[in-house]
Amino acid sequence: MALSSNLRGSLLMVIGMAGFTLNDSITKFVSAEISFAEIIAVRGVFATVLIAAFAFQQRAIQSLRVMLEPPVALRVAGEACGTLAFLAAIVHMPLGNVSAIMQALPLVVTMGAALVFGEVVGWRRWLAVAAGFAGVIIIVRPGTEGFNDFALLALVGVACYTVRDLATKKIRKDIPSLFITLLTTVMVAVAGSLMLMPLGGWTQPSSRSVGLLALSAVLLLVGYHFVILSLRTGELSSVAPFRYTALLWALALGYLVFDETPDAMTITGAAIIVGSGLYTLHRERLRGRAVASAAGGQGA
Repeated sequence: MALSSNLRGSLLMVIGMAGFTLNDSITKFVSAEISFAEIIAVRGVFATVLIAAFAFQQRAIQSLRVMLEPPVALRVAGEACGTLAFLAAIVHMPLGNVSAIMQALPLVVTMGAALVFGEVVGWRRWLAVAAGFAGVIIIVRPGTEGFNDFALLALVGVACYTVRDLATKKIRKDIPSLFITLLTTVMVAVAGSLMLMPLGGWTQPSSRSVGLLALSAVLLLVGYHFVILSLRTGELSSVAPFRYTALLWALALGYLVFDETPDAMTITGAAIIVGSGLYTLHRERLRGRAVASAAGGQGA
């Protein structure tokens, strides 16, 4: 029996999230040997070569003057800063905890879209955003013995990625997404290289670590590719909720690979964040139907 487009899109999203989470797990594993800055730099070289080859094949290469456009520059800076903060967090925190905090990103983007672009957000979605932040506080637990300073870096990562996503909305449509991805990958690698000396300089990685980082770059591309396929295959409101499977992958890999068992507070906070995000998507779907219905009525 043939799968519906929404079901195919959902499965593609699950695979994409698995690619991203496996990439994060490799980063955490290799961090026992080299600094996260060196990981970003080495992985960035592999990723840049792969993406550049793909961009040439797709004829997506543009003038570097694109980098001077404020939305592009802001997106690239947000990605670079967010990556540094996020990877520093997963090196020092359980993978599931960091992933749970990062699930607040759609909620923060919703808030940012309302404040920056004036998008209409009803009181129900504002309550969902507030509930999502409450879930983050439950996981971070500031002021308790379980508080980890690196949880703040995860929150910085959320803020930087929010800037990235909001800036992306303002990028000209004629600039290929693949070229933006290439610029971002190069700048992230440069950012990692600049952090090498403050974090102790270069350490010769083992051949195993180099191989794992090459695999990490491939998994990163798998994640991006399958997410794009997912969004183009199914309806956004149907496939987007499956982004939250990243949290399930992270909790499973954290337990199996790093012997990390999430406590009850982390699970509770994660459940609140995911529930809030799913409700926000639900309200967006209802709003989209209402707009489409109104448009259809006017057309009649």
